[in-house]
Amino acid sequence: MAEKYLAHSQSKSGRKDTVADHLKSVAKRAAEFAEAFGAADEAYFAGLLHDLGKYGDLFQKRLHGEAEHVDHWSAGAWQACALSMFTPPGLASALAIQGHHVGLQQLETLRRLNPAKWDPKMHDQWLLSETRMETLMQCLRNDGLLPAVPTSSMYDHASRKVAAMLDVRMLFSALVDADFIETEAHFNAKDRVSKHYRPDAPALNPERALAALMAHIEKLARQSKSAPSVNTLRSDLLNICLKSATKDRGQYTLTAPTGSGKTLAMLAFALKHAGAHGLRRVVMVIPYLNIIDQTAKVYRDVFSRDTFGEDYVLEHHSLAGTRGEDSVEDVGEDRLRELAENWDAPVVVTTSVQMLESLFANRSSPCRKLHRLAQSVILFDEVQTLPTDLAIPTLAALSRLVERYQASVVFATATQPAFGHLDEHVKKWCACGWKPEEIVPTELRLFDGARRTKVEWPDLAGHTTWDELAGRLASDECAQVLCVVNLKRHALLLFQKLRALGVPEEGLFHLSTNMCPAHRRVVLWCIHRRLDAGKSCRLVSTQCVEAGVDVDFPIAYRAWGPLDSVAQVAGRCNRNGRLQQPGSVRVFVPEDDTYPPKGYGQAARVARVLFKSKHERVDVDDPALFLEYYRQLYSISKLEDRNERLRDAIDRQDFAMVAELFRVIPDASINVLVPHDARAYVELANSVRRSGISRKWIRAARPYTIGVYRPKPDAPIARWLEPVKAVGTRRSEDWFIYLRAEHYDRKTGLTPTESLEFLNG
Repeated sequence: MAEKYLAHSQSKSGRKDTVADHLKSVAKRAAEFAEAFGAADEAYFAGLLHDLGKYGDLFQKRLHGEAEHVDHWSAGAWQACALSMFTPPGLASALAIQGHHVGLQQLETLRRLNPAKWDPKMHDQWLLSETRMETLMQCLRNDGLLPAVPTSSMYDHASRKVAAMLDVRMLFSALVDADFIETEAHFNAKDRVSKHYRPDAPALNPERALAALMAHIEKLARQSKSAPSVNTLRSDLLNICLKSATKDRGQYTLTAPTGSGKTLAMLAFALKHAGAHGLRRVVMVIPYLNIIDQTAKVYRDVFSRDTFGEDYVLEHHSLAGTRGEDSVEDVGEDRLRELAENWDAPVVVTTSVQMLESLFANRSSPCRKLHRLAQSVILFDEVQTLPTDLAIPTLAALSRLVERYQASVVFATATQPAFGHLDEHVKKWCACGWKPEEIVPTELRLFDGARRTKVEWPDLAGHTTWDELAGRLASDECAQVLCVVNLKRHALLLFQKLRALGVPEEGLFHLSTNMCPAHRRVVLWCIHRRLDAGKSCRLVSTQCVEAGVDVDFPIAYRAWGPLDSVAQVAGRCNRNGRLQQPGSVRVFVPEDDTYPPKGYGQAARVARVLFKSKHERVDVDDPALFLEYYRQLYSISKLEDRNERLRDAIDRQDFAMVAELFRVIPDASINVLVPHDARAYVELANSVRRSGISRKWIRAARPYTIGVYRPKPDAPIARWLEPVKAVGTRRSEDWFIYLRAEHYDRKTGLTPTESLEFLNG
């Protein structure tokens, strides 16, 4: 009798999926996902109950268009609570079941799901598909499905809060990913009988992958034009990473000089470490979109498609899809979409925003990939860029991945933050705290062998005018020079002054995030060619050049700023050690000594205090200096007291509020298609106006897109932004077309003269 109950509308092939089949399939798959972290019973329990309300007559009517606004999930959440008598094994499942359609909520909201007291006014006018729980449970029993309450739970709501919330998200992840896959299989069915499943992801096969990586590194070494000392440095780092990789799973730091080959050395560590401990996946987390492409390309060069397959390396970040536009799909793009949705790939390259905000999310889409982090090696490159305001909860969540989910985490940078200093604060939210082990032993003294520059420090009481600085940069001595400033408007002003001084255009360059990725790639290609040929090359840049951009200048200027920024610029000077004498890094205090918003200015002020306390004897090649610098910064910032609203939301375990408040980039930004390449711009603009936004379109548009802070409605720039067509008549809130081609300068990118407010970043 119960076979009449359908879980979904009929597929295009005519296949019907019963509630019983759907519940069994989701339960089984969720249990398989959760097996990796010992929660199979709990996930199976949640899977059997997650769509219990679909047995209700009102839901069945909805499938035939005879009812609407029908809640089919709350019944299962309530039943999970009732069967477990409101104990942890049922509470975690109930939160996951409730959340699979409306997002994870607060624990206290479960009490309001009582069907006997259901009031649509209290639930956004949703109607329960069935108010009699016994009717639904009898249907379940008639189908031979008897949900057994797990004897234990991975969730302890009274324990340390960040850890507890992550435990719920991991169970939620297993459930929603299983539900998505099974539902997708039904609708993609090729016939009336069988389901159509996505192909299994290839295995990591770390031994084979490491062999390919080592071959790639050996090839690079043979082709290297770097000084022998630099090649030795890279070899030493690689060897110590391979030697350390057999250590236990845990928290690690990798502190090594810029230009020492960290990106490949840490990948070698990850692959050998995965092989030693049976880990399933490598996730590389990168701070900026402008360097993720090049890292993903390096990885694809190592793991060729011919040998490892198309699905071995996944590149996933904010421009891979559209926030909140889950209905956007493309025939032919399905496989890419599938991989990005749940990170079902052996090697994932992603951004800090994508990774960290997912760890604190409450919606199905960002959370469904989290269970893939169990038994993974998670690598953070340029970790000094992690937002300090979010440091303590971030470290607690990553600590929990190590403590409970058999992951290893590596923080890599030349300027290692003193996150271990926050251990006691982290322990309040995750029991094992944050005490990472350094991969590179002190006795190796890597930084001593990496001294390739001499830093000239300024008189902090004086200032350098822009005219004076431009004159220095235009001099014959600085025929090849990099100058990094703190703000986009400073970079634009200085570039224009060099133009006015008659510096030849062919050797004058500008870099900032107001230039689209395609534009920046062309600029960097030209810079590399001119540097290699010994031709004049002057680059004025914002700090976007400081992390992961491989350039090598003999002279570098850096406006006073955070100490790690000075060190990063030093890493772009004499990077390959080919000069007969040390490269020259000249720090200056500009006449307009202002900084980007948030903590940037405070970090610059701490650098001043440290500089004065050491009587101007500061060595940016000394890792101990950065431990002292970051300790002072954290002490002054009082990170444990920051983000009071976020702390309160975590203490209340309010999943929705935590997701809203945990923002790696707090200022809302938008994506803008700019006219860098006239032909591509016209084709993309016409395409999206005609057919609307799609993942395929986003992939094509990404190289010609910049991100800017969302302007106020009365800002001049708002007049030149056309929202792109989304679904139907709806317009995207995140994607726009820039309408004034003359505002995009071939050297400096988007620079509308009437609206420069976005140049303060």
